[in-house]
Amino acid sequence: MSTQRWPEHGCALLQLLLLVSFSLSEESLCRQRGDPEIPQLSKDGDIMLGGIFYFHSSWKNIENTYTQKPLPLECISLNFREFQFAQAMRFAIEEINNSTDLLPGISLGYHIYDTCGSIVRSIKVALALNNGNDNVSTTSEEPCTRPIQVQAIVGETSSSPSTAIATVIGPFHIPLISHFATCACLSDKSKYQSFLRTIPSDYYQSRALAQLVKHFGWTWVGAICTNDDYGNNGMAIFTETAEQLGICLEYSVSFFRTDSTEKLEKIINIIKASTSKVIVAFVSHLDMDVLIHELSNHNLTGYQWVGSESWIFDSQIAAMDKNHILDGAIGLSIPKAHVSGLKEFMLDVKPLNSSNNDLFIEFYEALFSCKFKKLQSEKIQTECTGHEDLTGVENSFTEMSLMPILNNVYIGVYAVAHALHNILKCNKTCNTNVQLYPFTILQHIFKIRFKTKGGLEVYFNEYGDPAAKYEIINWQPRDNGIMDFVTVGLYDASLPADKQLNLQNKTFVWTQKLNQVPVSVCSEKCPPGTRKVLQKGKPVCCHDCLRCAEGEMSNFTDSVTCVRCPPESWSNDRRNTCVIKEAVFLSYEEIMGVLLTAAALFGTCMTSAVALIFFRNRKTPLVRANNSELSFLLLFSLTLCFLCSLTFIGRPTEWSCMLRHTTFGITFVLCISCVLGKTMVVLMAFKATLPGSNVMKLFGPTQQRLSVLGFTLIQVIICILWLTISPPFPSKNFKEFKDKIILECALGSAVGFWSVLGYIGLLAMLCFIFAFLARKLPDNFNEAKFITFSMLIFCAVWITFIPAYVSSPGKFSVAVEIFAILASSFGLLICIFIPKCYIMLLKPEKNTKKNVMGKVSQK
Repeated sequence: MSTQRWPEHGCALLQLLLLVSFSLSEESLCRQRGDPEIPQLSKDGDIMLGGIFYFHSSWKNIENTYTQKPLPLECISLNFREFQFAQAMRFAIEEINNSTDLLPGISLGYHIYDTCGSIVRSIKVALALNNGNDNVSTTSEEPCTRPIQVQAIVGETSSSPSTAIATVIGPFHIPLISHFATCACLSDKSKYQSFLRTIPSDYYQSRALAQLVKHFGWTWVGAICTNDDYGNNGMAIFTETAEQLGICLEYSVSFFRTDSTEKLEKIINIIKASTSKVIVAFVSHLDMDVLIHELSNHNLTGYQWVGSESWIFDSQIAAMDKNHILDGAIGLSIPKAHVSGLKEFMLDVKPLNSSNNDLFIEFYEALFSCKFKKLQSEKIQTECTGHEDLTGVENSFTEMSLMPILNNVYIGVYAVAHALHNILKCNKTCNTNVQLYPFTILQHIFKIRFKTKGGLEVYFNEYGDPAAKYEIINWQPRDNGIMDFVTVGLYDASLPADKQLNLQNKTFVWTQKLNQVPVSVCSEKCPPGTRKVLQKGKPVCCHDCLRCAEGEMSNFTDSVTCVRCPPESWSNDRRNTCVIKEAVFLSYEEIMGVLLTAAALFGTCMTSAVALIFFRNRKTPLVRANNSELSFLLLFSLTLCFLCSLTFIGRPTEWSCMLRHTTFGITFVLCISCVLGKTMVVLMAFKATLPGSNVMKLFGPTQQRLSVLGFTLIQVIICILWLTISPPFPSKNFKEFKDKIILECALGSAVGFWSVLGYIGLLAMLCFIFAFLARKLPDNFNEAKFITFSMLIFCAVWITFIPAYVSSPGKFSVAVEIFAILASSFGLLICIFIPKCYIMLLKPEKNTKKNVMGKVSQK
């Protein structure tokens, strides 16, 4: 700081010190900052109550230059609705003052203020109700304090002003009882400890609206809310609940009545571009006025509106809807109520007899569209007399559609009165010596429980909220253009969740007078047999319906997943249920089974015929030369081979599974053993003709029998071990076919099965080798040639059987096995016995010992 400015600053400091010393020498004075707030309506009483309403909806915008003290608000736009609320408060106070049962000998007074819809002004009048408007003088030793001016405050109507007021007066514990502030945020007692209300919290209303929307199947909706505490908090709870119920918001926009036309135009364009046909409007009645005007300019009809209690039962809104945009609207309203005597009191407006002349005169002039003559020179078209009759006058003040809210104001005043009645221990008289403190009154209000003269039970829960009950109303236009608010259901939050929403069997009227519930979905419901697949980048309500895959099904609408059918079931063509799979096995009824059975029986008969021929020619050289005993045993085993194939046909059972493989294995080993024995007999017989050979002595009939028995016994042992350790068993094969169950015999032990087949193959190979060695022995009828050929057929059949058996599905593998059995059996029968039968039947002259021994001369 330069030394040249010291004299200037020193002078200023001296002036400040003189001012402070002068102030300390005088009596201290507690002065109120700013202009005093004068109540618009007031009445003296022993106990004073405060009232905060906005008799004017707005104020003139004045630009402040901040070069002088700002002017007070100039309120405009009279609000008859709020004047009704103030009249309801005054009526309740007058009724209590005239009562001998409630607060006898105690009179209630009131100070009622107009906030003009300004939150700043709401705070100012709240402080005025707390402090008063007078300046208080005090000595320097006394604190600058005064007693609280009112014991409780009734108001405010809206949520945002209520949050501001409750924040300011909360530390003083002055009860604030609102009749229409529904924001769920006000239930937070850590912030708004002295706030109570006689209307349910939006926590319940928002959830009820979501349940209502869900009830009618509207899963794709738009949302509009007021850009304040009421709209934003209510819509937040609605959105949260809607998501839990599977409802999606296509858009959610907010606005305030003072917003620019451009912003409202933007909202209109969003609605036009949307595909949803249902709009949930969580909007205050003042903002709805603005919205309806804008919607009417664009003639936006055809939407189903779902409304909150702020506007859904407001006849003013219905009267403004000239384009029938809101026809068929549905929403929640406060239950209907009636306060006897209130209407008559409301309509008894005598401005010339009122102590608060200015406000009453203003309302009176607006009611009757007249003017009181103030100056002799003033020219007035219609002059007010002060004795006009309201009969026949129709406006928002004379009609009583807001009686439920008026009843809330009425209840709020009575709640304070009952609390005071208990504190003052009133009986026939009240104890006026009791010191009243707002905190004590607040505690008693939380505890009160009484019934109004209309029979309504009044109480508050721990959050300062009443019981949550709503009526569900439907806008149904009459032929004369008047809108009926028809009650179509009830919502009671105190009931179990599944019984809270109760819609009556009444006829609904929907938008554009439709008789059917409008449809508002992003995607159609997925029918049974399909599943929902969400569309990328879109809400969960937007989805595609994909058909369930084979073997899966969904049996209810909008299934998220398809359920796989149990192993024994398969989905039907529509994929909406599981049907029992067809059990597939080789049966006697189907063509393949009939053909194989016929072939087996034909082979059996053919073998029997051959045996009969052999029996009749048993003494002939041809039969005797070929070891008739082994021949008959071979024919018997072939008969068993043909018959054992029948065990493979039919439904597999535990016994049939064990029988088919073991019978097949044993009979075929018996058959091959006989063929092997015959081959060895042929080979040994010709070896015995060599000089000095005693082979036939070593392989005589006894040895032949023992060899057949020994070879067969080995197979019997293998089968016994197989059946003992891990026998075949019936099983269900679900893998081969998707829609069929293959009933088959599981091998049990694969080692046992392939051991049986391997042993048969080993004997067949030995038989083939021995027959091959004996194929060129001298004889006119060398049986070894036929055995060799039969063994070639046998081996070829069973070698091709293995890959065919493994690769064949289901019953076809059984058919392949039966075919292999029959083919090899027919090969043995035809190759070994048919040539002999041919000679015995058609060439009997060759059936001689000489011809058999090859001693007949060739010609």
